[in-house]
Amino acid sequence: MSRTIVGVLRGGTSGEYPLSLKTGAAMMAALPEERYETRDILIDREGMWHLRGMPATPARALSQVDVVLNALHGGVGEDGTVQRILDRTGIPYAGSRALSAGLSLNKIRAREVLQGAGIPMARAVSFSLDNRMSTQDMAEAIFETFGPPYVVKPPAEGSSRGIRIAKTVIELPETLADTLDEYGVVLVEEYLSGAHATAAIVEHFRDEPLYVFPPAHTDLAKGTWYFDPYGEEDGAEHVVPSRFPHDIKRRIADIARSAHQALRLAHYSDADFVVTRRGPLLLEMNASPALHERAALPRMLEAVGSSVREFLEHIIELARR
Repeated sequence: MSRTIVGVLRGGTSGEYPLSLKTGAAMMAALPEERYETRDILIDREGMWHLRGMPATPARALSQVDVVLNALHGGVGEDGTVQRILDRTGIPYAGSRALSAGLSLNKIRAREVLQGAGIPMARAVSFSLDNRMSTQDMAEAIFETFGPPYVVKPPAEGSSRGIRIAKTVIELPETLADTLDEYGVVLVEEYLSGAHATAAIVEHFRDEPLYVFPPAHTDLAKGTWYFDPYGEEDGAEHVVPSRFPHDIKRRIADIARSAHQALRLAHYSDADFVVTRRGPLLLEMNASPALHERAALPRMLEAVGSSVREFLEHIIELARR
């Protein structure tokens, strides 16, 4: 019996490079050798492709590959760049297409689509260097819209990279300036008080068109404002099954499905929430959920009697249909 050759793309140009390496390693470790031959395809921080440790063109790296798994987080792996390369080669790949992936990665554009679809989200304001306002004027405009504390973030980074917290409006102008200087664009959200949750969505899994896993409750480290996937010593973790009431779990699942469809994501995704007094509010959608040891998806899989192996074999089948 011939083995399926699976190219695993990892690394990438975003600040999530280390986590992508871990997700890719988890993919390769989970696929059984008797059925799959895995090829470790590295994209370095400058966007150069490598196969077996040697520089290669994308066409060379992907030659003879039957299907591709995308372990890239952010950057060229989610902005549509890699997807367009794969579309040109005609090689099947798991995950969202170029336009949907790029839309999901851009938190500002994604918010417009999601709110247009009626998805409940935190209030937010965005600015770019093209704005002629001073950061003091920006801060005053934000304060008129909603009060502190504020979550200040770049709109195209994941894994909590670049997030800053302004506890008061006095801190806001400098925080805005720092983010604009580094990224050129800034998204400011109201800080939501409540329990953090994540729910993964997989298409055509267990006889459901859009299967939503029981949500993970993200137990934050004491004194922290958000989950840091790099904080391996802080004690924060994803807890599954969660202790959310049944109606909250159902509401999370409904919102996750609607958001996946609104952004036209494909095969799988995950949704980050804060469960507030107003109910679950969506923070963002991720087109390429992580599989490293600090990620929520492996715990959700275990909670329903599944595994990373079953998940990967399922999305490989989706890609090859």
